[in-house]
Amino acid sequence: MVKITFDGIEVEVEEGTTILQAARKIGGDVVPPAMCFYTPLKGSGGKCRVCLVKVAQGSAKDPRPMPKLVASCITQVQDGMVVENTTNEDVLNARKGIVEMLLINHPLDCPVCDQAGECDLQNLSYEHGVSATRYEEERRTFNKVDLGPYIQLHMTRCILCYRCVYTADQIAENRVHGVLGRGDAAEIGTYIENVIDNEFSGNVIDVCPVGALTDKTWRFKNRVWFTKPMDAHRDCPTCSGKVTLWTRGEEVLRVTARKDQYAEVEEFICNTCRFDKKEVKDWTIEGPRHIDRGSVISANHYELPVVNVPIVPNLPVSTKKNLPQE
Repeated sequence: MVKITFDGIEVEVEEGTTILQAARKIGGDVVPPAMCFYTPLKGSGGKCRVCLVKVAQGSAKDPRPMPKLVASCITQVQDGMVVENTTNEDVLNARKGIVEMLLINHPLDCPVCDQAGECDLQNLSYEHGVSATRYEEERRTFNKVDLGPYIQLHMTRCILCYRCVYTADQIAENRVHGVLGRGDAAEIGTYIENVIDNEFSGNVIDVCPVGALTDKTWRFKNRVWFTKPMDAHRDCPTCSGKVTLWTRGEEVLRVTARKDQYAEVEEFICNTCRFDKKEVKDWTIEGPRHIDRGSVISANHYELPVVNVPIVPNLPVSTKKNLPQE
């Protein structure tokens, strides 16, 4: 075990842990944002650079600071390391510049984007972005690519985080898409017109941090903050069958995998659960899904207090209410 001080908070973690994972053990606002790193995917991280931090002290044995900001998602901790994130002005300025770069070609179409309300880039630009842009050149454009009946690709929104490529490599079979071209011509595509149709291909939608890959069956149907997420499960021979149903009234508008507070999928689900089971009767409803992130989703207060907690076990903390004492 090694000790690391992060924004003045000391935490003990295992050797081989990255700075970002150590910060997540602390939790709260000190955790650096991450647009490309994804815990379940091997090799992810080091692409978007929004998680840059300042290592003010390399280790107890070598207290010299690292000369440049480092990507916290791929840099391992050392015993006695001192890291600065929100407390360092250089880090905040660098993050502001990275957000500006990510938004150079990103269209301002949040009002019509299905990812609005749960978009990592939207949150990041709100915290570190500026109201005006200095970019005067033409923005890049791409020809539309048809990926099949379930997945919609908007390449102009893509930030090339590679998450969808890693997912197709490690979770699905027979990957047919990847990153084509180089530099500002790089894009997600299939080279030869191919449809992404393997059994776990829908997971590329869940891992996308922006609105580049969206669900065609959910497209333009509703805004995410008007829906109520419910935990549900079914006996599925292909995957765990544990999902989140996004409902409005008795209608299931979309089905996604369950995600943790850092928007990372807990268990990947199959396309049958995601696209074909859109009836409430197809599922066993467990209860409301507590959303730790995305205040616009939680703002509707859809989690009604449950008085008799022992009768309904495993409820989110926000639904529990103590019985009045006589």
